Amino acid sequence: MVFVLNMYKLQLLLISIIMLMPVIVHADNKPFAPESIDDVVIVTAEQAIELILENPHMPIIDSRKKTEYVKGHIEGAISLLNIDMTERDLLDVAPDKNTTILFYCNGERCLRSSDAIRKAKSWGYQNLIWFRGGWREWTDKRLPVVTD
Repeated sequence: MVFVLNMYKLQLLLISIIMLMPVIVHADNKPFAPESIDDVVIVTAEQAIELILENPHMPIIDSRKKTEYVKGHIEGAISLLNIDMTERDLLDVAPDKNTTILFYCNGERCLRSSDAIRKAKSWGYQNLIWFRGGWREWTDKRLPVVTD
């Protein structure tokens, strides 16, 4: 009886592991954001805070999905999903293309902010800052967040 019970527990454990494998593999297969983008400054969370404090009117673009933004974002951030962001959207936020703009998304395994930056560059924006560590670094360091 004990042997049968232990075999049952072992089978349940194996089934659980097998069911979790696609999730684990999927997380590991997510691509990394590029290490850098030409002419774009990369900052850490601490440097982002300094920039925000020094430039209280600097646009902060959160390139994540709206559902993620609503659950929490950096204070003052504007939700502009990279795939939906148009030049008109960015002009509404920063009409002067020399304005310093900070972009972020979910972190090093998220390509949304790097994509948004590439779009902004193609539209002539010059002073782009990339918080590459993004939301993950921000929350790992337990920095203040705003929820909607």
